[in-house]
Amino acid sequence: MSTANQEEFINRIKMALGRPFAKSPREADLFGSEMCAETRAILERIKNRTAEDRKQLLETLIEAAGPIHLTVRACVDINAVTDAIAEVVLDKDPEWGDKKRVVAWRHPLIESLNLPAALSEQDVPVFFSDLQETDEESLRRRIIDSYIGITSADFCMADTATLVMRTRPGQARAVSLVPAIHIAVIELNRIIADLKELYALLKWDPQESKVGLTNCMTFISGPSKTADIEATMVYGAHGPREVHVFVITAEY
Repeated sequence: MSTANQEEFINRIKMALGRPFAKSPREADLFGSEMCAETRAILERIKNRTAEDRKQLLETLIEAAGPIHLTVRACVDINAVTDAIAEVVLDKDPEWGDKKRVVAWRHPLIESLNLPAALSEQDVPVFFSDLQETDEESLRRRIIDSYIGITSADFCMADTATLVMRTRPGQARAVSLVPAIHIAVIELNRIIADLKELYALLKWDPQESKVGLTNCMTFISGPSKTADIEATMVYGAHGPREVHVFVITAEY
């Protein structure tokens, strides 16, 4: 949103509230055009993060994940992640029917897991959310029919155990929201501390700013939950009932 659009939007709200249009001293561009000292320090901290620092963030993530029923598992390498996913597929049954199906993002990290071959031993098909391979209606049906959705994530904020996911072609948002079980696979260096680090990266990091926000950015903190009925906590009411994050700890 440009500065002019921001002012137009704010003025419409003021008109509805019967407020004058005069600018207040605090009224300014919502997105700063210059990097402040605090943001510069944040980017330097991220850039200079050591292996020990990253392991500490992983420990913080695991600690924050417990109270929100998010399962975080450290895996030494790609093969360990593949084995862990195969274990989940073997142990978990679909909520509806008896046919196991898995849908996954068309993403370099996910493709490197070689899941179609790994899960063929269990006779479980793996579909990819790629419109180049199928039409929109067939893709929608595949996602609905799958009980496990597998994605990566752009970041994971350690302090709140929150996945940050930008959608791109082949990486449908529905893969993380519709199946009963969501599995996210990330590398250790995608764990960041908090929202401040996220905003600094999205705005000022050369590589991340090239990508931008895409058409949607989703924040996921554990499985879907609600306590609307008789104040009783229920998981899976509006999305996945289980969320697993597998973190690859090997340095590449």
